[in-house]
Amino acid sequence: MLIAPNWTIEILSPDQSSNRVTSNILHCLKYGCQLAWLIDPDDRSVIVFKPHQQPEFCHKADKLAVLDGIDLEVTVEQLLSN
Repeated sequence: MLIAPNWTIEILSPDQSSNRVTSNILHCLKYGCQLAWLIDPDDRSVIVFKPHQQPEFCHKADKLAVLDGIDLEVTVEQLLSN
């Protein structure tokens, strides 16, 4: 039996198609995933996906959504710091 992850994180690399990666995220959401991050290191941004909601573009000091019950507060700047 195949089970979708609760949370998926995709990091866009220069040789990947953003549409292809987004398609993978949408597939996970369709089958039960509750949260997805699409991280674009070149743009220094993250798009947050949740089921039945519009994606949210996050950058700089924006706090990223995490799953309920996970004690984590992280901003885009913190996530992408060198």
